[in-house]
Amino acid sequence: VISASHNPFYDNGIKFFSGDGTKLADDIELQIESYLDQPMTCVESDQLGKAMRISDAAGRYIEFCKGTANSLNLRGLKVVLDCSHGATYQIAPAVFSELGATVITIGNQPNGLNINHECGSTHPELLRTTVLEEKADLGIAFDGDGDRVLMVDHKGELVDGDQLLFIVATHAHEQGRLNGGVVGTQMSNLGLELALRDKGIEFKRAKVGDRYVMQVLTENNWRYGGESSGHLLCLDSNSTGDGIVSALQVLVALRDSGVGLHEWQKRMVKMPQTMINVRRSRDMDVMSHPDIITAVAATEKKLADRGRVLLRPSGTEPLVRVMVEAEDPAITQLLAQELAEVVEKALA
Repeated sequence: VISASHNPFYDNGIKFFSGDGTKLADDIELQIESYLDQPMTCVESDQLGKAMRISDAAGRYIEFCKGTANSLNLRGLKVVLDCSHGATYQIAPAVFSELGATVITIGNQPNGLNINHECGSTHPELLRTTVLEEKADLGIAFDGDGDRVLMVDHKGELVDGDQLLFIVATHAHEQGRLNGGVVGTQMSNLGLELALRDKGIEFKRAKVGDRYVMQVLTENNWRYGGESSGHLLCLDSNSTGDGIVSALQVLVALRDSGVGLHEWQKRMVKMPQTMINVRRSRDMDVMSHPDIITAVAATEKKLADRGRVLLRPSGTEPLVRVMVEAEDPAITQLLAQELAEVVEKALA
């Protein structure tokens, strides 16, 4: 797949998948990348492989998506779709309209350069505005390659990946289909963990990245996981993240429960979160520094089991991300600032 995911067009790269539709392991990807530095042996033109066009691919995929939705009937539902000028710009409107919804589509004029530009799941502002202007029941935002989904309720309030995961996992649990626990990431809001715990649902955290969520799901033979960004894995329905399929699973939960999106998202109380980026000039294991270890332990003691601390080096920038979650936003800000100052001093 050629994709920049949720990023601008100039970040396009090549993404490889395994034969069963899942992402490759890190070591295999590194091995593929290493071949780029090796001399390339070319073959004669008549020995090249063949490219085959599947003329009805879109129709097949539309039917597949609808088939995951358990006879979902969306008649009477007015929905706004933001397709991020990307992969879902034709498919998503077809899926939701064929299921009976009244569909208003934005972000559906791709020109090769405007993908993810001030639209889609990374920029939901226009979706919020359109939902309110059109008096829609809800809005759905995808990213450029269609594997992320976020929603907006009828009041214009954003429903992120943690909240959507809570909805589909709780629905599966209530129907006896969960078959285990739920996997989030280090960045998943503590409110998700606490809300699932209240329902007796086990929760585990993976490293950031949907491939690592999939890894933990596979290790535990569980079915549901996701990220705050909107990557949802519903392995009962698909082998990888799919924004359209994930959105349909949320709508099935709304239908079966008779509870609207606004009411559902209020059932998971998000913890206030403060994130401070500390610039670093050199590589080091942040959590090995004694001053940082002491500061983190002291902060965690203050929070007890009603808060969370995370220090994570950025994978793309020379930064250490200092994150604190707690019930009181003022306390969250204070503790994050104190911890960031310790980290900054240690990295100086």
